[in-house]
Amino acid sequence: MALKLTLKPNERMIIGTTVVANGGKTACNLVVENKTPILRQKDILNEKEADSPCRRIYFAIQLMYIDLENELVHQETYWKLVRQLLDAVPSLTGTIDRINQHILTREYYKALKLASELIDYEQEVISSVK
Repeated sequence: MALKLTLKPNERMIIGTTVVANGGKTACNLVVENKTPILRQKDILNEKEADSPCRRIYFAIQLMYIDLENELVHQETYWKLVRQLLDAVPSLTGTIDRINQHILTREYYKALKLASELIDYEQEVISSVK
């Protein structure tokens, strides 16, 4: 089944391993006719933005999703980061367990969605300390 996407003016996305950008002043429609990883701009985290424990976990999952060629390397990084996070914040075990289930079944997009909850939690904690 084809997936129809609308790309807003100047919006970027990753389709497979390719970054696609709408350079026009109007929205454009794309139709993706095969199964491939897709990340919209709002879901993309660049390496410089991966500057906290939860963001690094998100980034590792993102790389698993779009860079299948190096999937095992990214998984190793993910497991190390998760161990470190759980050592520091054991109360996140439930969320991490749910993410892990998606990692183990290679449902990386679903894992990314849950990992974004970790980032939200982390931001709340940081905001409450300030």
